[in-house]
Amino acid sequence: MTKTTTPTKLDQLAKLLARKNGASIAEMMKATGWQQHSVRGALAGALKKRGLVITSEKIDGTRRYRAQTPS
Repeated sequence: MTKTTTPTKLDQLAKLLARKNGASIAEMMKATGWQQHSVRGALAGALKKRGLVITSEKIDGTRRYRAQTPS
């Protein structure tokens, strides 16, 4: 039997943020089951420590976040 690892919640956030349109806080909360302050903390702390550059912009009244690896 091979052991498969389940993606962590931080992995899930990184995947959402890598999408073309990024992700809203609400989408990240739904995907992880975390509260809003926990999602924001992960963006500001753990994901930045992984080397991701987090950007945000307001589109149609909703703030959307994206992540990129620095070039």
